[in-house]
Amino acid sequence: MASIAESSVIEDEATVGPFSHLRAGSVVGRGAQVGNYAELKNTRLGAGSKQHHMSYLGDAVLGERVNVGAGTITANYDGSRKHPTTVGDGAFLGVDTMLIAPIDIGEGAKTGAGAVVTRDVPAGKLAVGVPARIREPRAKPAGGSPEG
Repeated sequence: MASIAESSVIEDEATVGPFSHLRAGSVVGRGAQVGNYAELKNTRLGAGSKQHHMSYLGDAVLGERVNVGAGTITANYDGSRKHPTTVGDGAFLGVDTMLIAPIDIGEGAKTGAGAVVTRDVPAGKLAVGVPARIREPRAKPAGGSPEG
């Protein structure tokens, strides 16, 4: 269950694999986690961030404590040029999120499952749908459960 790391840096307390691929120029920050079949290309995954399950991050900078949902990708190539993606500290990327670069996801922002994000998401906001629309996140119910 090997992973491949090419010209990349894996910082202390970080975990990688199995079957992941760190392509040239990638950095896995302190305590960050890269999971099964995940790929990074010229990407920095910040300290304490998690990229699990079949996802691709290319030409991206992710802050600290970012959660990358299964199947998330950065669409960084438009057919002629590569474009960057930036994700702020504490952001949450829902499963199957597609980030169409160039794009900035703000600190603490979230994306819903299956969102196709074609424009910047401000800090603390929620992007949902295809194409994604920016919304206010729902308030958490009292008591921490949906039943209240």
